[in-house]
Amino acid sequence: MAEEKIKLLVLAGPTGSGKSALALRLAESIGAEIVNADSMQIYRGLDIGTAKPSAEELARVPHHLVSFVSPEVNFSASDFRREAAAVIEEIHRRGRKVIVVGGTGLYIRALLEGLVDSPEGDPELRRQFEGSSGAELLQKLAEVDPETAARLHQNDRVRIVRALEVFAQTGRPISAFRSEHGFAERHYEALKMAIRVEREELYRRLNQRVDQMLRDGLVAEVAGLVAAGYSRELKALRSIGYKEIAAHLAGELALDEAVELIKRDTRRYAKRQMTWFSRENDIYWLEYPESFATIQEHVIEFFG
Repeated sequence: MAEEKIKLLVLAGPTGSGKSALALRLAESIGAEIVNADSMQIYRGLDIGTAKPSAEELARVPHHLVSFVSPEVNFSASDFRREAAAVIEEIHRRGRKVIVVGGTGLYIRALLEGLVDSPEGDPELRRQFEGSSGAELLQKLAEVDPETAARLHQNDRVRIVRALEVFAQTGRPISAFRSEHGFAERHYEALKMAIRVEREELYRRLNQRVDQMLRDGLVAEVAGLVAAGYSRELKALRSIGYKEIAAHLAGELALDEAVELIKRDTRRYAKRQMTWFSRENDIYWLEYPESFATIQEHVIEFFG
């Protein structure tokens, strides 16, 4: 007999859409614990700029993988999958329900579907593609991996370069690795939901949130990290909000310039998240807080 799969509620979607607030309400109403799937909230000391749950919110419901590693750790999607799987198993063993919350699509995909067993990245090889435009790279990819090329836009440079890199290393298209991976056993039964927010309203919220981060002490937070000896080149400090304020502290940007860049890059990041999750065909898009009763009903029915 096949082993019964653990049920997960996954709340995904763009930053600023209200996922954390919805997760708290649902967790309290159904007896669940929250597993963070935001790649920056993983880091200790990066609190204000990552919009981490407050101390009061953390006290209301148990949260896992928040402030989990030090900023110098290069935490990957495979690291997340390993740690999240262990946490989910432990929560399930205690008879509690699990809500996975976050906007890092790769983390969620890694957890639910596993990772394609393709070779590690090669920075030297990647540099060979730096002088080519997205259109040129996509054309190169179409010649060796038409299946992957057909799924990508020329602006999706990261994935195009990754596919070219895999082919250069192995002589096999990345689509072949994905095809083999498609037969992998899924370990969880997931209900995936996201909050639908009109783009202009989302951008308004994000701009307001950046202003609030400044009032809450973002500059002092970044200054503290730099004073503690953390390099600006670390993955954690290259994230949105931290890299701009670090540049301001180094005298490279005026504060108002840094703030405008944070707002712009946050909006762009949210747009990329919306694009990522809109391509997932198994996500239920719902309004919140307007449809909370409906959401709650779906969730209760799912967990049975």
